[in-house]
Amino acid sequence: MRIASAIVAGGLVLGAAACGEAPKDDKNAGGTGGKKFSACMVTDVGGIDDKSFNTSAWKGLQEAKNENDNIDIKNVQSKAEADYEVNLTGFVNQKCDFILAVGGLMSDATKKAAQANPKQQFAIVDSNPGLDNIYPMQFDTAQAAFQAGYLAAGMSKTGKVGTYGGLPIPPVTIFMDGFADGVAYYNKAKGKNVQVLGWDKATQKGSFTNDFVKQDEGKKVSDALVAQGADIVMPVAGGAGLGTTAAAQASNGKYSVIWVDVDGCESTPNCPALVTTVVKNIPDAVKEAVLKAAGGEKLEAKPGFVGTLANNGVSIAPYHDFDSKVPADLKAEVDKIKADIAAGTITVTSKAQPTK
Repeated sequence: MRIASAIVAGGLVLGAAACGEAPKDDKNAGGTGGKKFSACMVTDVGGIDDKSFNTSAWKGLQEAKNENDNIDIKNVQSKAEADYEVNLTGFVNQKCDFILAVGGLMSDATKKAAQANPKQQFAIVDSNPGLDNIYPMQFDTAQAAFQAGYLAAGMSKTGKVGTYGGLPIPPVTIFMDGFADGVAYYNKAKGKNVQVLGWDKATQKGSFTNDFVKQDEGKKVSDALVAQGADIVMPVAGGAGLGTTAAAQASNGKYSVIWVDVDGCESTPNCPALVTTVVKNIPDAVKEAVLKAAGGEKLEAKPGFVGTLANNGVSIAPYHDFDSKVPADLKAEVDKIKADIAAGTITVTSKAQPTK
C-alpha cells in the first residue's frame, strides 16, 4: 500500500533520472569546492515512477540540485512497509544531511528514526510526526477539492457525481471531504440537488479500492459509481485510479474524471477524459526545503509547511481538452471560490486537514 499515492496519481514521468542511483560526484562545477550537501529520499512502496507522490518529491530534489549544484541527491525505493525504517536508518548511516520520507504511511518509521537520531534532519511529505528534527510538508487539498466539487456539480448532466479512495486515511479522505463540500456549496448557491456517490462526509464512509496500484480495482469501483448514474468521478487512489481514467476515455464521453495530485494531462495517458486535476504542489515544497537546508537555514518543524490555495501549495490544473466545454460563467465562479477561500470568506473544513 502506498500512501499518498493514494492521494495521488499524477506526476511527471522522469525516465532514467529516476532510477534511484546516486548521481556521480565528479566535480563541484560552480559549487563551493567543499563538501557536498546530501539530500536523500526514501520512497514509499509505490516506487519512484509512480507518477504520483514519489515522482513529485524526486522532481523537487532534482530541481533543487539544478539550482544549487553543490547538492547531491539520491533515493532508495521501498518494496514493502517493513523497508521504511531500514531505508531511513541506512541513509542516517551514510551521513546524509537531509533525509526525506515520502508519504503519511511512513510517519511512524520516520518518527522512530528521528527519535533515535535527534541531530539528524528529516523531512516528510503528508504527515506531521511532531518532532523538532522532522520538517513536515502537508497540503490542505480540501480547499482545491472544494473547487473541483463545485466544478463537477456544475458540469454534471445526470445530477450525480462520484469519488472513491484507495484507503480511508487522512491524505485520501481530505480530498473527498472537500469535493463533497464543493458540491454542497453549488447546490446551495444554485438551488440544485446534485448527489455525491461514493462518500458521505458526515459518516466518513464511502467507496475504497483498498489498493493504490491495481487498476482493475479502480475500474471496478468507478464502474459501480457510473452504474448508479455518476458522470464525473474523482479517484483518490494513486495508480489504481488509472483504471478509471482509461475506462472513462473508452466510454466516448459517457463519463469523465477529475484527477488528483499531479496534473493528469502530464502524468496519465488519458488527458481527453480529464476535466481537471486537484494539484498538490509537492515539487516546489520539497525544492524549497532542500534549498533552505543546503543554505544553512534551520527547518522549523513548527509550523512546517502547509500548502493552501493562498500560497499555491494546492490548486486545480488547467482544463486542457475540457477548456472549451466548461462554460465561462462556471470558470469565473470556480475562480471566485479560490479567491474567497484564500481570503477566508469561505471556510473549508475536514477532519483530515493538516495539523500545525
